[in-house]
Amino acid sequence: MGEQTLTAGRKAAVFDAYGTLFDVHSAVQRHAEAVGPDAARLSEAWRSKQLEYSWVLALMGRYRSFWSLTEAALDHALALHPGVDRALRERLLDAYRDLDAYPEVPAALRALQARGIRTAILSNGNAEMLERAVSSAGLSGCLDAVLSVDAAKTFKTAPAAYRIALDRFGIGAHEVLFCSSNRWDIAGAAAFGFATAWVNRKSLPDEYADLPPTAVIGSLDALV
Repeated sequence: MGEQTLTAGRKAAVFDAYGTLFDVHSAVQRHAEAVGPDAARLSEAWRSKQLEYSWVLALMGRYRSFWSLTEAALDHALALHPGVDRALRERLLDAYRDLDAYPEVPAALRALQARGIRTAILSNGNAEMLERAVSSAGLSGCLDAVLSVDAAKTFKTAPAAYRIALDRFGIGAHEVLFCSSNRWDIAGAAAFGFATAWVNRKSLPDEYADLPPTAVIGSLDALV
């Protein structure tokens, strides 16, 4: 499916932030030498536990800021890997505040805006962490809105989280193209009624055959 077909009739392109626009593993990679041989495993454990906390809280009907979950998940990952110096905790958290954007992101966002499509982030991240991430990556001028699930006090894949984008732009679900590298997020967005593009950077196998994406793309270059 070409980009013109994928975006035809869409008034907004809405993006997950962490893992889609921002490389969540760049925080540990920045300090890989200091972290040592467990760097990759630490990063994976950090990310996995961060997401697990969000899902479990949503199922319980509870809510905490995503930043607090990020801190708690790092503490768990460090406990799992006692060979990593815990003194690195604050350096790793600082690096997470300023994650690297994937290289094609700014051009893809600007290209969508040039076609009259509004661009937005819709993220589990709380407003403060998103504001810093967007600013440090130089994406402020490429986005028409930065939306946090804070507004709904629940996490994706709860329908209330996806509804935030509709409320912000005053449009219907069929007018949104939702892009995420997280297959579970694509499943949630598809169930909500969005057209979806799964940004499958690692060529992973599908997980939710009953909630297929509208398209599978290898990077956001496919939208340009």
